[in-house]
Amino acid sequence: MKILDIFKKPLIAALLAFIAGLLIGLVVLGWGLWPVQWKDADPSYLNADYAADYLRMAVDSYRVYPDDMLAIQRYQALGSLGPAAMDAIVADPRTADMNAILNFKDVVQAGAVITPVPTDQPAGEPSSAMSIAIIVIILVLVGVVGFFLFKYLLPLFRRFSTDGSAARRAQDLTNQSQMTDYEAMGEEPPIAQFMTTYVLGDDLFDDSFSIEAQSGEFLGECGIGISETIGVGDPKKVTAFEVWLFDKNDIQTVTKVLMSAHAFNDPATFQRLEAKGEPFLIEPGKQVVLETKALQLVAVVSDMEYAEGPLPDKSHFERLTLELAVWPKVVAPE
Repeated sequence: MKILDIFKKPLIAALLAFIAGLLIGLVVLGWGLWPVQWKDADPSYLNADYAADYLRMAVDSYRVYPDDMLAIQRYQALGSLGPAAMDAIVADPRTADMNAILNFKDVVQAGAVITPVPTDQPAGEPSSAMSIAIIVIILVLVGVVGFFLFKYLLPLFRRFSTDGSAARRAQDLTNQSQMTDYEAMGEEPPIAQFMTTYVLGDDLFDDSFSIEAQSGEFLGECGIGISETIGVGDPKKVTAFEVWLFDKNDIQTVTKVLMSAHAFNDPATFQRLEAKGEPFLIEPGKQVVLETKALQLVAVVSDMEYAEGPLPDKSHFERLTLELAVWPKVVAPE
């Protein structure tokens, strides 16, 4: 599967757009360009120095207007910062009127239990509901990214790390292959045309491609993967492949099985693989047609070679290059 083809899938594109939007909205805009502006916060949100200054002003006000209840209310507004702020102004040698401070202290300690006064949530402070929502969004984001990595990128990484040499050789062969010029042959050009190659040793071979109209509309997908192996040990000895076509307007995926000569002529293998899809013998130049409600795919064997070894003759492949061409299916009017 090509990475660019993965990105063309509507579901993947939507997930990536969601992730990009979340990152841009939360990190770039929310924290960078337009961060939360704090206002109307009560004194309990002050840092230690400003809390001490606030308490000095409360003491000065009490000295001029000795209102015990107002003094208690102002002190309690500091919440847990109150005791530390009181100790700070008592210990500060710059304090001019220690008597006023001690009187204020006696009033607030004798008049009420020092507990924070309930206040409204300041504007800009995240509520508990918002915090929970952020946590849920982060968990969903991690899950989406994890699914994407596990479903698509991890197999690609494993393929090119574990079977990197074979996969790269297969890609080189694909790049060297020439696609059929249907237009030069006087035929209608396909709306989508792909080339893919399997090479012995590419144990994770599984290519799929997105089918799109010229307008960019997603029409479906097609691909080829390993269907059956023979023998034991590494690398896998592939004796059959599955070619498939998915049509977004159809209810099922059409699959056909491309077999080696040995698999095709072995009754037990033939019967087992026939359950996966209509069987075909792989031969150079062989054409296999798959049709759905709105699409028609022609798979052409561009190149092939059987591998040699102790297994039965013509039982598994050294390489296989397949061309996939897709046309919209002409539906006769009813």
